[in-house]
Amino acid sequence: MLSSKTAVNQDAGDAPETSSARPGWTRVSVLMLTLLAAAAALLRFLFLVRKPFWFDECFSAEVSRLSWYDFSRLMWWREANMSLYYLLLRGWLHFGFSPFFIRSLSVVVSLATLPAVFWLSRKLFDRRVALIAVALITFNAYHIRYAQEARSYSLLVLLATLSSGLFVAALRHPSRRNRWGYVLASVLAVYAHLYALLLVAAQWLSVRSWQRTQMSRTKVSGTQVVISPASRRNSIHHAWIWIGLAVLPLLAFAAKTGAGPIRWIPQPGFRDVLDFAEHLAGNDGLPLLLLYAAACVAAIIPQEKMTWLLRPGIASNLWARQFLLVWLLFPVALTLLLSLARPVFLGRYFIFCLPALTILAAAGLARLRRSWMLAFSLAAMLLLSMQGTFRYYDHDFDLERDGSGAAADYILTHAQPGDAIFFYIPGARTPYEFFKTVRAAEDSRSIVAAGPVIEAEIIYPRHGDHLDYRDFTGKPTSDFLRSILGKYARVWLVLMSNGTPGHPDATTLMINQALGESFSRVEQMQFPEVEVRLYSKP
Repeated sequence: MLSSKTAVNQDAGDAPETSSARPGWTRVSVLMLTLLAAAAALLRFLFLVRKPFWFDECFSAEVSRLSWYDFSRLMWWREANMSLYYLLLRGWLHFGFSPFFIRSLSVVVSLATLPAVFWLSRKLFDRRVALIAVALITFNAYHIRYAQEARSYSLLVLLATLSSGLFVAALRHPSRRNRWGYVLASVLAVYAHLYALLLVAAQWLSVRSWQRTQMSRTKVSGTQVVISPASRRNSIHHAWIWIGLAVLPLLAFAAKTGAGPIRWIPQPGFRDVLDFAEHLAGNDGLPLLLLYAAACVAAIIPQEKMTWLLRPGIASNLWARQFLLVWLLFPVALTLLLSLARPVFLGRYFIFCLPALTILAAAGLARLRRSWMLAFSLAAMLLLSMQGTFRYYDHDFDLERDGSGAAADYILTHAQPGDAIFFYIPGARTPYEFFKTVRAAEDSRSIVAAGPVIEAEIIYPRHGDHLDYRDFTGKPTSDFLRSILGKYARVWLVLMSNGTPGHPDATTLMINQALGESFSRVEQMQFPEVEVRLYSKP
C-alpha cells in the first residue's frame, strides 16, 4: 500500500500547484537568464530601423501626441482597442520622437517577457523547462519581428504571460493578492488588445477541465489540507466578474463600432492558418514547425507509451499540459469557426499564444531521456529560429509594410509654397505629420541635411490648425472639392486603401472627376500600396 505522503505527491502531479521543490532562482539560472537576455536585446535592437516606419506605426505615434481632449474622443470613437499601448507610448514620447526610440518601447516590453516566461514555466513545471522556454522565445523570429514594431503586440504577449502566471498562482493559493493581480493583468491585456478576451476564455475552460478531473491539494503550515475545486473555482469566478466589469467600456466600444474596424480582414483559408503556424514557430517554414509539433507531442504523450524516449517524472503535470494546449489552440479554433460567418482571423492578433507554444515545446524537450537528445533537438530548433530571424532582417513576413513614409518624404521634398495636400483616406495624413515633425527636428539639430520643410496647406482632412480626432474619419464630398480647388495652382493627392488595383472605389472616382475638371496636368508616383498624384495648372 502506498503511504499517504506518496499518494498526495502522485495526486499533485496532475494539480495546478505542481512545481519543483527546488528554488527557482539559482546562480546558474540567473547566469543563463542574463546571457539569454543579452542575446535577446542584441537580436531585438539589431537593425531596429532597417524596416521603414509605416502607416500603422505613424498612426500610433500621431495618436499618442494628440491633446488629451482629442485623444480621449478618438479612443472612444475609434481606437479603444489599443488604448493601453497608446497611453504608454504617450508617456514614452516625452523623451524622444525618432523611429528608433519609438520602436524601442516595444523592445523593452519584449525583454520583460523573458523573466515572465521563466516565472510562468516554473509555476507549471520546473527550472529546466523554464530555461528551455526562455531560450526558445529569445530566438523566436515572430517575437523579434513584433518587438521591432510600434504597436501593441509585444505588450500583449507580456500581459498574456503575466495574466496566465497570476491565474495559476490564484489557483494554487487563492489569496486576495493573487486574485487581484490576476484581475489587473487580465484587464490590462484586454485593453492592450481586445482579443486577449480569448485568453481569459481559455483560462475558464482549463479551470472547468481541472475541476472535472480531480481534487486539488496543498500544504498549509506543514499539514495536509484539502481545498475543494469548488472553493478555488469560486475565487476565480469572482475574479472573472471583476474582469468583466472592468472591460465593459471596451465591450461597449466593440458593440458600438461593430465589425467596422476589422471589416478589411479577408476570409481565412488553409494557407493562412499554415502561414500563421509557421510564423509563430519562428519563420523558418515547415521544418521548424514540425520540430515544434514533435516537441509538443512529446509533452502531452503519456510517458508509459514511450519509455525508451521519455524521461519519467519530467513534465508530469497533466493539468499544465491541458492548460497550455487550450491556450494555444482554442483562440485560433474559435475565431476560425466565427470566420465562417464573418472573417475575424488575423495571424498577428494571436501572438499572445506564443508563450503557450514555447513552454509546451520546452516541456516536451525536457522529457527526452538522453541529454544528447535534448541538446541536439534544442540546438536544431534554435539554429532554425536564428535562420528565420536573419530572414526577417532581410525581408518582412506576416505583413508587408506600405510606402506611406516614402510617399510623405517625397511630398515634403518636392512641395512648393502655396501647394495644397488632399489625403484619402483621412488617416493617411498621419505619416505626413509624423515625417514632417521628424524632418523638422533633424534640421534643427543639423544632423541630416534633409532640406527645408515646406508646409503645404492641408485641405482634407482638416478641422483646425492641428490634428484632432475628427481628422481620422469621414469622406469628402464633390461640393466640398469644387468649392476649394480653384484657390490652388498645385494639389497633392495621396491615395491609400481606395479599392483594388484597377478598380477604385466610388469616392476615388468622384475625386478623380473633381480634380480632373480643375487641373489639366497630373503626375503620378507609385509607392507600395500608396499612390501620390500632383495635379497642377499650366
